[in-house]
Amino acid sequence: MFVFDASTLILTAKIDLLEIFLDEIGMEVVIPQAVEEESCGVKKSYDSLMIRKALDESRIIVATAKDKRLVTRLREDFSIGKGESEAIALALHEKASLLGVDDKNGINACKLLGISFTTAIAILVRTYKKGLLDQHEALAKLTLLAKHGWYRSSFIEDARRRLEMQL
Repeated sequence: MFVFDASTLILTAKIDLLEIFLDEIGMEVVIPQAVEEESCGVKKSYDSLMIRKALDESRIIVATAKDKRLVTRLREDFSIGKGESEAIALALHEKASLLGVDDKNGINACKLLGISFTTAIAILVRTYKKGLLDQHEALAKLTLLAKHGWYRSSFIEDARRRLEMQL
């Protein structure tokens, strides 16, 4: 099982990588209710419509983070939002293979709790390395991630170097 946090889900949709990711992941993709609300709630942007389409097609499943006390504790201990805390709690409870998270405090929580995680940048680089995007497409998507994400320039430059390497 792969669990998405809102930031990673939204970023993969914004850069037009969500469909490719869902086609290739090879496991169930799940989001908690708070992530659904954060990513599809009010606005009707391109990314929210892409996510809603994946939900309507059951390519992404909404699940409940049942341990509300754990959700609250994660929020308080790691200073993270409701979506991040529900995603982490869900990943822990369901023993998810991987959690998609781009929030620094969420990443720190994963490290401390022993949860395997990935980021939108890592998903992009992996998609390129698997030959699902050509170099031009991958670099264009990285430029969009730099625009829409909250990454340090060193992370973007490292990813750019990896994308510019030959397959």
